[in-house]
Amino acid sequence: MRTLPLALALSFLSTVSVAAEPVDPVKEVMKVTEENWNSNDSDWKFIFDPDPLARLFSKRFQTAYADAAKHPAYETENNQPGDPFGYDVVTASQDGCPLQDIVIAPGVAANGKTDFKVTFKQWTCIDDADLKDTASEVHFDVIDEGGKPVIDDIHRVADGESDSVVEEMQSIAKGE
Repeated sequence: MRTLPLALALSFLSTVSVAAEPVDPVKEVMKVTEENWNSNDSDWKFIFDPDPLARLFSKRFQTAYADAAKHPAYETENNQPGDPFGYDVVTASQDGCPLQDIVIAPGVAANGKTDFKVTFKQWTCIDDADLKDTASEVHFDVIDEGGKPVIDDIHRVADGESDSVVEEMQSIAKGE
């Protein structure tokens, strides 16, 4: 007799979806980025392919990307336009080593967004000691859109200065 209520309870629990956490899109982008840099043998996964772009990024970001994509940085092997960037947006580079020591700091919420600071080492395979131990810093602005967390902007930090991928895409769209 007890097995029926237990079975019903387990069945109910299996149908309840777990609410997405604000850090989830950041974790997914960083996982893809890490996998991309781990091997030259694997196929590069683009975080701005249609599926991840629609699932992980805000409508504002998607619109900026669509406008910038009209000005591709390169042509692909099948003569189709590539994306508007000629480099990996997260690492801000075309070259690098497998990423090491990736840390996603707890998000800080303010003004309707949560800022996630991500640090990692991307030059650990280089013989230059100063460069090898350098930690890169990237910030992800995550907002709630339609009841789910999405990335609204990415900021790379270098020499104490922060940039904006959305602003970069807007400049590309203007032909700048």
